[in-house]
Amino acid sequence: MARPHYASRLEDWFNLGLQAILRRKGWRERIIPHMGYGNGEFVRVLARVVLSRDPRSQPRYDEDQVVRGWRVFVTAPAVGVPVSIVVGGETYEAVTDRGGFVDLSVPQSLDPGWHEISLGVDGEQRARGKVLVFDPNAEVGLVSDIDDTVMLTMLPRPLIAAWNTFVRDEQARRVVPGMAEMYRDLLAENPGAPIFYLSTGAWNTAPTLTRFLARHGYPAGPMLLTDWGPTNTGWFRSGREHKATALARLARELPNVKWILIGDDGQHDPQLYGDFARTHPEHVRAIGIRQLTPTEQVLSHGLPVPNPDPGAHDPERPIAATVHGPDGVALSGMLRQVLERE
Repeated sequence: MARPHYASRLEDWFNLGLQAILRRKGWRERIIPHMGYGNGEFVRVLARVVLSRDPRSQPRYDEDQVVRGWRVFVTAPAVGVPVSIVVGGETYEAVTDRGGFVDLSVPQSLDPGWHEISLGVDGEQRARGKVLVFDPNAEVGLVSDIDDTVMLTMLPRPLIAAWNTFVRDEQARRVVPGMAEMYRDLLAENPGAPIFYLSTGAWNTAPTLTRFLARHGYPAGPMLLTDWGPTNTGWFRSGREHKATALARLARELPNVKWILIGDDGQHDPQLYGDFARTHPEHVRAIGIRQLTPTEQVLSHGLPVPNPDPGAHDPERPIAATVHGPDGVALSGMLRQVLERE
């Protein structure tokens, strides 16, 4: 096995040193559960464990509170910590990874709907989380990007991104008109359909994003985010690879579902979704792309026009029915026409 990238080793050295210092000061583990999911045969548990001065006095991450963006990034991961997870009355064991994360799939036959799980460290229950078990007979599902698709953040231009993420109040972010209504209608027309929010954003922002989505009426669904920072192969992980890997996993885990993929033309969603439609044609029902305004295009990636899709004119690459529109109001009507034709 190749030796991890030196940036990864440096980060591990820093985190372990910081962990030792904070533990000597009396800091203890605090578990931050993220929404998990299942299909009636398995449950995927997602959580993160960080060190906290006093976990009992810390505010709950699911409260509707105003938080400055930079605060959610100032965390100390608890590395290599054993975590006990109770799902469906059975206990499972996991160990946090180099970023303090737990990502565990366990065999569980749970009925469709919401289920509560508990997570603990050192024999003490520290947190309760939720998992959403989807109808195993569902045939349609929805995967949505977040940045510039459901909310306006003007990513990934570095200065704009830093301002939106680390400085601005979370309630100052703007919602894309009509998207929440479109998602609710699509799910109402397909009862039991799963919905996922797939983004290259960091897991640290999950509580903020969850509150934003709930405040603006978006349907609740698991988030598939990533961990910023060095990896075993380089300084930063590939957001595009993260999305491609997540889509392929959903195709394996929910093989009966044909996905409606929603993104925007500010980054790589058109090409990414097109590639997935080519390699997994049986898993894509339609693609909806939100068109950024010229101003949003410039702020997002410095170009006055959308990023070109290098494979859009490749005759050997079959593309699912794709519609384009500036917001959810426009996309909703066009998507409905596409779905009614099939």
